[in-house]
Amino acid sequence: MANSSYGSREGLTVRPAASSSSSEISLQIDPINADLDDHIIGLRGQVRKLRGVAQEIQSEAKYQNDFISHLQMTLTKAQAGVKNNMRRMNKSIIQNGSNHLVHVVLFALACFFLVYLVSKFSRK
Repeated sequence: MANSSYGSREGLTVRPAASSSSSEISLQIDPINADLDDHIIGLRGQVRKLRGVAQEIQSEAKYQNDFISHLQMTLTKAQAGVKNNMRRMNKSIIQNGSNHLVHVVLFALACFFLVYLVSKFSRK
């Protein structure tokens, strides 16, 4: 069995390095003790699973991007609608404010005219 400080598996052995100052580790695979085919098949299965997960993530990301784009378009339309309605309301307020002013002036003239008539008839 290999050096346990490197956590080696069965079939892997550590070769002694040429110099003790080297930080590289060399591994040698012992094909008799190692069941490489099983490991490769297991890795292929994991790669397939990862590929499937990546595809699911990609499709979810596309869905979320489409959803966000739709929300942005809806928000833009809503903002335009609010802006148009605010413009209409401002026009209406200005128009009705002017109408109110006309009504107040007409009421004041009517009151003045009535006071004038009452005072004229009360003197006689």
